[in-house]
This record gives sequence, structure tokens and C-alpha cells, in this order.
Amino acid sequence: MNNRLLVTLPLAAILAFPALAQTSPSSQDQSNQPAASQPTQSTDTATATGKQPLQPPSREGFWGRVNPFARKTYVKRQTDPIRDRVNELDDLTAANGKSIKDTDARALAGIKLASDKADQADQHAVDAGNKATMAQQSAQQATTRIQTVETVVGNIDQYKASNQTEIRFRPGQTMLSKSAKDALDQMASSVQGQRGYIIEVQGFSSGKGQVAIQNSQKMAESVVRYMVLNHEIPVYRIYLVGMGNAPVESADAKHISGGRVEISLLKNDLEQLSSNSSAPATSADQQQQPK
Repeated sequence: MNNRLLVTLPLAAILAFPALAQTSPSSQDQSNQPAASQPTQSTDTATATGKQPLQPPSREGFWGRVNPFARKTYVKRQTDPIRDRVNELDDLTAANGKSIKDTDARALAGIKLASDKADQADQHAVDAGNKATMAQQSAQQATTRIQTVETVVGNIDQYKASNQTEIRFRPGQTMLSKSAKDALDQMASSVQGQRGYIIEVQGFSSGKGQVAIQNSQKMAESVVRYMVLNHEIPVYRIYLVGMGNAPVESADAKHISGGRVEISLLKNDLEQLSSNSSAPATSADQQQQPK
């Protein structure tokens, strides 16, 4: 019995000594806590959380920093400040990430808005260029038409021979033959729907004096009557004159024993003006048609 007590008492003392060493640092921690909470140097740099860096723990108890018999409370007391700082850093990282995402979203929205504005400006510029081109073309067409009108007005009384037909009559005859009517039909068909023309009818007759003039007048009148009644050519476009036995430029005129009528078709530039004015109008209509 005494032997057991002698063995048990030293063993109990050995086991109780670590517990005493574990509890003793609490007082030392309390005594050293103000020194640890204060910054070691006045030039310490603040951390991302705005707090001072954690200070390394001082030597505690019999075992120092490494205690092989540490309890949960001791470990928790040592790790709680580190865990708190880690949680604060996680929150700060999450807040920074959210701020970066918001900034990126606003930047992308601004870039897209600027791109849309640039596209609209480009489209407006293209439309303005097209309108300017159309205005320039219209101005060029107007200038061309004005120049054409000025030329036509300047030459309104300048007629040029376009076609000429000669009809011959037997002595004492004033009626038109079949071949004469065919020749007049051909000439009249060439002026249907046209403008800026006149028809000059000159009658020539053999004989002398007033008799020749009257005969030539009658032959010319028969030609005019046929063209007005059969082809509805306006009378104001026909100029008639009886020349009698006046000399003509034709070399074989002196060999004609009966009479002859010369029909000359004369034109000015009004027909050309009409064709030029219709062409620009057609092109302008095509440009105004919707695509």
C-alpha cells in the first residue's frame, strides 16, 4: 500500500505541473496585452483593413509558444485574431470584386453608347453626302437645261431644211395625182406629234405674167388643202407662195412645160429642247423612287 502511494504521488505531481503551466500564462497575457496592442513602431504601415498588423505572441508560460499540452481554449485564443483578419480580408476582396464588376459594366455601357452615337453620326454623314450628291446632280441638270433653253431661244427663228419634196403638174392641171398624194403622205407622217417645224410650199408655173402667178398659186393651194384636211397639220405651220414663172435654182426647171410645187420641211431646235427636258425628268423620277 505504501509502495503504491509512493508511485502515485510523483506521477500526479508530474501530470498537474502542465496544468499549472497552462493557467499561469493568462496572468502574463493580461500583463503583456497592453504592450502587444500598441504598435512597436510609429512608422508602421496600415493594412488593407485599416488596422495595425498582428503582433507575434510573446513567450507564455513554461513551454513558451509551443505547448504540447495545449487545450482548445488556448488554441482558440491564439487563432481567433487571425481568423477575424482573414474574414475581414474576404469581405474586402468581395467588395472590391463587386466594385470592379460595376465599373466594368459602366465602362462597357459607355463604350456601347459611344459606338451607337458614332454609327448614327456616320449614317447621318452618309445621308448628307447622298443628298448633297443629288443636289449637285439636280443643279447640273438645271444648268444644262438653262443652257439648252438659251441656245434654243437664241435660235428660235433659225430653221434648217430637214426634208424636201417636189410635185409636178401637167399644163393646166391643179389636181394632185396618186404619186403626189403618196409623197405628201410620207412627209406629213414624219411631223406627226412634233414641234418646232414649218412647211414651206412654193408653186411655179410656166407662162407669163399674172396668169403664171395664179396657176402657181392654185397648185400650191391644192397641196396645202390636202395636208390640212387629210393630215390635220395646223395652217399656221404652212407658208404658201405662188412664184409664177420665177427662175429657180434647179438646172432642169427650164425644161418643165407644166407646173411644179416644192414642199420644204424646216425645223428649229424646239424638238431637241423637248427631248432634253424629258430625259432629266425621267432620271429625277427614278432617283426619287423608294428603294
